[in-house]
Amino acid sequence: MPTELHEATAEHVTQSRAVERLVAGQATSDGAGVKLTRVLAQPLQRRLDPFLMLDAFGNENPDDYLAGFPDHPHRGFETVTYMIAGRMRHRDSAGHEGLLENGGVQWMTAGRGVIHSEMPEQEEGVMEGFQLWLNLPARDKLCEPWYRDFAAAELPRFTTADGIEVRVIAGASHGIAGAVTRDTTAPLYLDVHLPAGTRFAQTLPPAHNAFLYVYRGEVAVGGTAVAEQRMAILANAPQADGVVVEAGAAPARMLLIAGRPLNEPIAQYGPFVMNTQDEIHAALADYRDGRFAAR
Repeated sequence: MPTELHEATAEHVTQSRAVERLVAGQATSDGAGVKLTRVLAQPLQRRLDPFLMLDAFGNENPDDYLAGFPDHPHRGFETVTYMIAGRMRHRDSAGHEGLLENGGVQWMTAGRGVIHSEMPEQEEGVMEGFQLWLNLPARDKLCEPWYRDFAAAELPRFTTADGIEVRVIAGASHGIAGAVTRDTTAPLYLDVHLPAGTRFAQTLPPAHNAFLYVYRGEVAVGGTAVAEQRMAILANAPQADGVVVEAGAAPARMLLIAGRPLNEPIAQYGPFVMNTQDEIHAALADYRDGRFAAR
C-alpha cells in the first residue's frame, strides 16, 4: 500500500443529513477485565445494520487493560480493530500472529469460526483504540476465516486544502480508496481530524446507515452539537446526499462510519452472530467439539 499522502478531490454535499439521536456509550468490561465504553450495543443493531457493535477503549492505567482478551471464539461477522495508541498482539487458531501498533488496523473475517487472543504488550502507558463489528451476509457467514494487519503507514490518507486529515480505513472518500472494500455491506470507515473552524463534507448513499463518534473535542452537524465521547446517529433521508461536519473553536477528531444494511435476521449469542437460533446452536456445538480450530 502507498505510504504517501494522496491528492484528494473535493466532495460536494447539497443537503446534509441531520442528527437523529445522540448516544452516550455504556462503561463495561470485556475479555479478562479490560475497561471500555460500548458505544454501539445490541439495541442499536437493527437501526445501524450492518454494524453490530462499537467499543471504545482508552486507558492510562495498565491495570485496566493488561489482562487483555485471552482466547475467545468468533463466528459470522468481521472485526475491525483500530489502535490509536499502544500495541496489541493477535494470535489465532489458524496459526496467524501479528502485532498491531500505534495507528494500525486489523481487519478480521471470522467467517465459519476462529479462536483468537488480543493481548496488550506494553507494561506502561496509554492504550487507546476502537473495535467495530461488521455483520456478514447470510451467504458468507461460514466463509473461510481471513485477516490482515495494516500498519499506520499503509493506510491511505489525505489532507484537504484547509488542513483536515483523513485516514481511509474502508470505502472511499474524496477520490481516495480505503484499505479494505466489501461489495455487499460497502462499509465506509474514516478517521477525520478537523482543525478548529473547519468543515468536512462526505457524500453518503441515502439508503446507507451512518453514524459518527467524536473522540476528541466537539463537532456540529446541522446545528446539533456532538460532544466528545458521543455518537451521533445520522438520519436517513432520501433528499440528503451526505453529511457536513463542522469543528468549532477547538480541533476535533471523529470516526465517520456508514454501510449498506443487510436487512437480514440477526441471531446473536455472545461472540456468535448468525441468522437463526438453529445456526447459533450449531456454532456452540462446533465450538464445544473443537471444530473451530480444525483446518
